[in-house]
Amino acid sequence: MDDAFKIQQVNALQVLDSRGRPTLKVIVKTKSGAGYGYAPSGASRGEREAIELRDGGKKWLGYGVMRAITIVETMIKPRLVGLDSRYQAFIDSVLIALDGTPNKSKLGGNTTTATSIAVARSAAGTASLELFEYLGGPGARLLPTPLLNVINGGVHAGNELNIQEFMIIPVGADTFYDAMRMAVEVYGILKKILKEKYGLSAVNVGDEGGFAPPIKQTRQALDLLIESIQKAGYTVGTDFYLGIDAAASQFYSNEEEVYHLDGKSYSPGDLVEYYAGLVDEYPIRYIEDPFHEDAFNDYAELTRKIGKKVLIVGDDLYTTNTRYLEKGLEIKATNAVLVKINQIGTLTETIEFIRYAVSHGMRAIISHRSGDTEDPFIADLAVAMTTGLIKTGAPARGERTAKYNRLLEIESILQGSSQYAGVRPFKIG
Repeated sequence: MDDAFKIQQVNALQVLDSRGRPTLKVIVKTKSGAGYGYAPSGASRGEREAIELRDGGKKWLGYGVMRAITIVETMIKPRLVGLDSRYQAFIDSVLIALDGTPNKSKLGGNTTTATSIAVARSAAGTASLELFEYLGGPGARLLPTPLLNVINGGVHAGNELNIQEFMIIPVGADTFYDAMRMAVEVYGILKKILKEKYGLSAVNVGDEGGFAPPIKQTRQALDLLIESIQKAGYTVGTDFYLGIDAAASQFYSNEEEVYHLDGKSYSPGDLVEYYAGLVDEYPIRYIEDPFHEDAFNDYAELTRKIGKKVLIVGDDLYTTNTRYLEKGLEIKATNAVLVKINQIGTLTETIEFIRYAVSHGMRAIISHRSGDTEDPFIADLAVAMTTGLIKTGAPARGERTAKYNRLLEIESILQGSSQYAGVRPFKIG
């Protein structure tokens, strides 16, 4: 073992996420390097996700993570000190075995996530490599196409929109730099339009930096995006695609077995036709979580109907877990997966999930969480894994712009050898 990579210290502290709630930061130090990792948190969470370990009680409204810190100091640190930080898969297997539960409920998925990321960063730092280079090697030079959530609804906002996210996707750019320029211009025009139509309160932003205007109908939001793109001087369907994250579990009624959307009730079959109609009417090329998290067959029906031209994305359906992905692959439930490291709890399991999905012809989208931090880790992960797609919110709020700024930095580091994914991830089949 090279002593330079040997883990010497593992420490943790409580910090705050973008919603003002406590979260965990872990620092791993080697003889000649150090790395950190944060644990993000979601608002729209799948039932199969790794469990967050919280303190409960009155302090910090129950969201404290002092128990998790104690676990890092008393259980994880003694097992990791002395190990080679480059052996990521082995270290993650130690965390998995130490936890011993199917959903990380003993150590906490937040605890293992922050620790696993910190280990990777410490090894990269010790090797004097950029994180994306360390994780992805010399072939890591594809800058992802960003999915920018610029209008918020659902549990991410305080309006009456049922659909959780409305996204603009700058596929017509030549570089990531140009993609961000185009997106920022459209975002600025959208802000101006909303202010003129609905007043100052309409440009308040939700958890992910998107605006939360006082509108109720899905088509109202999509029309606002179309208007903003066109007024910014771009062509809808060429320069920009649109995307939605329905987060349909949030407006599904288990008792009635219907979806309450836009003031109406939809059966699963009706909802398939609803989405197909939207795709015919608008340049939507991305639909995430269109049904509730157990509706594998309904996903499959939608994928059969429109999956040749639209990415049908499973998030709550899979929760970055290969076991559930296998079930989806059997019936061709989706043609794309969302990837959130804290859903599964370690970097190794996340990478295995990505590789498994891609090897079966699916697109993988690296994603943030609504309760995120200034940690830009997923930017490096997206480039390292060459997935070609990243979802990390509007071009606003520091925890979102940190990821975009890191991607701009990576593009600069690559000095002209980078490529921008653009429209390529949306060429299906």
